[in-house]
Amino acid sequence: MNKIKIVFALLCLVFALNTKAQSTPAGEAIIGVWESGSGKARINIIKSGNFFYGRIVWLKEPNDPLTGKPKLDKNNPEEAKRSTPLLGYRMLSGFEFKGDNLWEDGTIYDPESGSTYNCKINLENNNTMNIRGFIGIAAFGRTDVWKRLETKKK
Repeated sequence: MNKIKIVFALLCLVFALNTKAQSTPAGEAIIGVWESGSGKARINIIKSGNFFYGRIVWLKEPNDPLTGKPKLDKNNPEEAKRSTPLLGYRMLSGFEFKGDNLWEDGTIYDPESGSTYNCKINLENNNTMNIRGFIGIAAFGRTDVWKRLETKKK
């Protein structure tokens, strides 16, 4: 009788894990909070419609050391945006899932330089993704490796 209960419990566990794995479409695998390679920022990636976006939700140094006030987007080429706080800033925009763990056709904003680059995201595994920012073609760019901190909440 105990063996039957154990087998039944294991089957329920396998079924539950399989159902959870299937409940997240492949295209939504990047949704969650990620830490940049430098460890200076954490970005929350969400889906809106068919596109994916990422906002800065944490900064290692959130305040300007001189003023003590929140860091602003002081390097933005648009003067009107230079007073925008970096915390909450949308730095990833317009990504589409293309299959094979690849999201393309988006852009990444670098607040340190004030530049926006074409970008593609490749999910290496469930907890690691490669973010490649580039000008023109991907061969002329740089890749940063981000680590997952948290998955989306159901």
